Amino acid sequence: MTDQFQTLSDLLNARHSCRGFRPDPVPREVTERIITAAGRVPSWCNAQPWQVIVTAPPQTESLSKALLHAVETDTPKPDLDWPTRYTGVYQERRRTCGFQLYEAVGIARDDRAGRHAQMLENYRFFGAPHVAIVTSDADLGAYGAMDTGGFVATFTLAAQALGVASIPQAAIAAYAPILRDALDIPDDRLILCAISFGYADPDHPANAFRTERAPLDQLIDWRM
Repeated sequence: MTDQFQTLSDLLNARHSCRGFRPDPVPREVTERIITAAGRVPSWCNAQPWQVIVTAPPQTESLSKALLHAVETDTPKPDLDWPTRYTGVYQERRRTCGFQLYEAVGIARDDRAGRHAQMLENYRFFGAPHVAIVTSDADLGAYGAMDTGGFVATFTLAAQALGVASIPQAAIAAYAPILRDALDIPDDRLILCAISFGYADPDHPANAFRTERAPLDQLIDWRM
């Protein structure tokens, strides 16, 4: 059991949100292993509400072009409402992550054009050859989305275990109608996020930083 925990801990500590990929495709059988493992997570009444649409080149590039056009011409219309606001420690963590990224890629804090260009990398999938569009059953609402969050997290760990880098991206879901049209996603599926994945480019500057995690005293309120 100790060895199993150490293996899991090592995967959790090694995993990071990759923002620079090599173009090499991931073999289909590797992707199937990742998704099979992710599908083992628990869900309410074993509903297993998650489904994924996985692209490969050249479909990945076509989807990217559609999203980049939408960013410049359309208004965001996510299936789920965005957070109302970030305040307190949540705002601090968000800002710190952003500043770490800008510093890594050499963008000054007052460089609005540079920050906008970096934001657009979300819709280029950071150069990943594959993107998995993650959906949940609309009738299951927030609880289906919560269950699917476990699937997303486990996808990233299974990928890490197989040497595949990944990054979950909520930004893509801002343009749910574009995804729905491009990928023929029915209205009874909520578009929650994307997971861009492939093999990391170790020399890309965006992969040079790591975010910190909150200490236990910020996570646990003991009642003993």
